[in-house]
Amino acid sequence: MRIKSTLLMAGAISLMGGASFAQDMTFGYIPNNMAFPYNVALVDGFTQAATAKGVKVVVLDSRMSMETQANQIDDLLSQKVNAIGFMPNDSVAVMSLVDKVVEAGIPIAATAVSVGDPAANPLDYVYPGLNALVTTNDVEAGRVAGRLALDLLPKDRKVKIAVVEGAPGFSVVKQRQDGFEEVLKAAGLDYEIVASQPSDWTAESGEQLCQNMLTATPDIDLIHSHADPMSVGCAKALDAAGSKAFLVDSGGGSSLGMALVAAGESEGSACNAPFLLGQLTFDVLYEAAMDPAAAKKGQYISPEMVAVVPGNTNGCAPW
Repeated sequence: MRIKSTLLMAGAISLMGGASFAQDMTFGYIPNNMAFPYNVALVDGFTQAATAKGVKVVVLDSRMSMETQANQIDDLLSQKVNAIGFMPNDSVAVMSLVDKVVEAGIPIAATAVSVGDPAANPLDYVYPGLNALVTTNDVEAGRVAGRLALDLLPKDRKVKIAVVEGAPGFSVVKQRQDGFEEVLKAAGLDYEIVASQPSDWTAESGEQLCQNMLTATPDIDLIHSHADPMSVGCAKALDAAGSKAFLVDSGGGSSLGMALVAAGESEGSACNAPFLLGQLTFDVLYEAAMDPAAAKKGQYISPEMVAVVPGNTNGCAPW
């Protein structure tokens, strides 16, 4: 009994020591742009997980500026934070920032956007030095949208498809489109991409782009949007033009996007879960900060992808 009591006391002291150490830790987190609900959900997931562990968080909004993000990484290093999570503004440009953090011996994880040239690397590539890439499998997200499109489009003629892309510099743009077209090609669908334009991830840009595409090609059969915000704007353009074109989305899961699907203004989307990604990013960094010697590197962490369709959200939690 005395041995057991001693062990229990030692375990309690160890746990108290760990809790005390966690309360002394500060993590940095740099989202892409807090003007976007997706990024707000990422931050909420990260900060709520941190609060549960007693870890303080410094959140810095990079506002889609690569220069700002680089300066913020420097700021966090000068503050000697215990770990850094961030959503890269440019997959290639941030490689040197990761190198700098790794050289300083601080755990770092990327959320939602990969680090490295997406055209040169496989989907599950994790840039050297990163503890983890915590992300949606964006090729699979594209496949989900592709399967939705395939169920809608006629098979007895060539169909016309327009694409509202995400912003330039994001690896998800190529990955989501690759997955989308992979499904169409595998099914032998006869299709033509009649327009494909980058957005700035906003409803306003989605509406403008879809309006222009429908004006140039009124008989578009389907529009593939890379994210919910553009779908919201695009739905307005479709309605204004009286178009019968279908709308599918490979970056869904937002409250507004899911409302579109429920109302029949979008035929469906691939569920993204930014709150969960934020939580998982914190978990990786917390583990690394608590035991740096045993910290894992190069982890690729991606939740299961599901479709949101009218009458069935498949358990997708809106953000």
